[in-house]
Amino acid sequence: MLLASAVVVWEWLNEHGRWRPYSPAVSHHIEAAVRAGPRAGGSVVLGQVDRRLAPYIIDLHSMNQFRQDTGTLRPVRRNYYDPASAPGKGVVWEWENDHGSWTPYDMDVGITIQHAFEKQRPWIDLSPIGFGYVIDFGTMGQINRQTQRQRRVRRRLDLVYPLVTGAASWPAAPGVPAAAAAAAAAGPRAPPCSCPQCVLVRSVKAAAAPPAPAARRSAAPPAAVKGPPPPAGPGATPPDSTGVGRGPGKPAPSSQAIRRQASSAVSGAAPAGCPASPPGANGKAGRAALATLNRTSLQRLALAQSRVLIASGVPTVPVKNLSGTSPVNPALAGITGILMSAAGLPVCLTRPPKLVLHPPPVSKSEIKSIPGVSNTSRKTTKKQAKKGKTPEEVLKKYLQKVRHPPDEDCTICMERLTAQSGYKGPQPTVKPDLVGKLSRCGHVYHVYCLVAMYNNGNKDGSLQCPTCKTIYGVKTGTQPPGKMEYHVIPHSLPGHPDCRTIRIIYSIPPGIQGPEHPNPGKSFSARGFPRHCYLPDSEKGRKVLKLLLVAWDRRLIFAIGTSSTTGESDTVIWNEVHHKTEFGSNLTGHGYPDANYLDNVLAELAAQGISEDSAAQEKD
Repeated sequence: MLLASAVVVWEWLNEHGRWRPYSPAVSHHIEAAVRAGPRAGGSVVLGQVDRRLAPYIIDLHSMNQFRQDTGTLRPVRRNYYDPASAPGKGVVWEWENDHGSWTPYDMDVGITIQHAFEKQRPWIDLSPIGFGYVIDFGTMGQINRQTQRQRRVRRRLDLVYPLVTGAASWPAAPGVPAAAAAAAAAGPRAPPCSCPQCVLVRSVKAAAAPPAPAARRSAAPPAAVKGPPPPAGPGATPPDSTGVGRGPGKPAPSSQAIRRQASSAVSGAAPAGCPASPPGANGKAGRAALATLNRTSLQRLALAQSRVLIASGVPTVPVKNLSGTSPVNPALAGITGILMSAAGLPVCLTRPPKLVLHPPPVSKSEIKSIPGVSNTSRKTTKKQAKKGKTPEEVLKKYLQKVRHPPDEDCTICMERLTAQSGYKGPQPTVKPDLVGKLSRCGHVYHVYCLVAMYNNGNKDGSLQCPTCKTIYGVKTGTQPPGKMEYHVIPHSLPGHPDCRTIRIIYSIPPGIQGPEHPNPGKSFSARGFPRHCYLPDSEKGRKVLKLLLVAWDRRLIFAIGTSSTTGESDTVIWNEVHHKTEFGSNLTGHGYPDANYLDNVLAELAAQGISEDSAAQEKD
């Protein structure tokens, strides 16, 4: 159903199949190009509004985002939302990632959170829309339903996304030509951008595009671009690599002259003394001129234009080209692709890396056991036995009574410690005004609240402080039964050329959820198994492996929940301990080289209560 007005949010599709919103400023920038219509050239350079997006260009005709230094294409879309929703009010909801920076939620998730916030609800469960998290507005925290891990969230105000009115401006299936036509009819167009990069993109596209019929009948061949050379006469020489014939005795043009001609031809500027012609009028002749150039000439043409852009101050990044690595302008890959396509030739300027998930084949005789680690596999079957008879008896080991509570909030129920607990669930057998202090970290809570928190967890005899995450006892998880194999293979990981590789293979079959899982008695799926993971066979790599074995025994590697990648519920998911699943590349961020990975995973294991002392205790 179409509304009288809507806000426009431009979004791009990530590798996990989720549409991620551009910021309001970037959406305004793209929308302005759409409304400008053909005069904008059909391309939007995102670096003009956000320097972090300097490598990206959006092609409005194909609705793709193009990364100029790698050649990566991603679909984009122009989506519409109610003006009364979060994007129409400039409200952005974000969560704090592991690096301490803030990441915006997907637009539909942010709208759901904002709607609950406006209704003054104390919390919102995001499970119905495919996310296993609860947003607590009292603490402004995001809580993982499976692991109880908390992250901070925030609500901030930004620009309001662009508003469109009238059904003609935004059809049910949004398309750029219709939107551009409607916008053009509604008012004057903005002048096109005059930066060198935009001028280049517009001129190259104009040279490659077929002219309008009227232009074909009325426009004379421009003086700036010459047509195909005439047949060779008795005194003429064949065309050289620039596609220009030379008369007898006429010297070949210098490389500087070639670059001047190339820059002039691409930018649409006429040589000195010749009148300039509009880009649309010389499309056919320009395409014919490009068709006369061979691969070497086209590469020279692109390199010459890139030097023009570099000289004009456009930022440069290293790009891997046919002869190695050089500081070529990031637009070079896209420019050359357009030029080659216009001339009907293939192009291979950049060589994007390939995804290498697995090592070369390894025979059984080459697979070795890991020094200092017994066996080559380990299984988990039944849930570990509970420790302690009742929650009160378990907590008694970790708490000290506080007779005179401080005048501050209990961070679980958010009531004053001097008052009774605000917990309203099943009634524990302790007094609601009893206050206790955790023995190691010293944080103070209502004992009533701690008992309720313990009852809502895994009930394994351990307790984790909700403020500082200090673990009391031995924390265990809800990982379903499976098998973990580990051995050494005779290949090296990128960044670790001096050692072999430890390969870990996790195998978990689908099954039925137990009483400790989210939906007891319901089946769960296990996608992507067996899962292969890799560590360097170094001293630190073997240390990480030993701690991963402890985590496996404590059922902390996997859990059952909702996949953040596919949105599928009741499936086996990773549980807060990152693994490297790419053997020979790092395209997804789950491979090597990664100089900080081993230290990071040690910190993640420590957050689960697993350290070298844990490994020693497991041996005992």
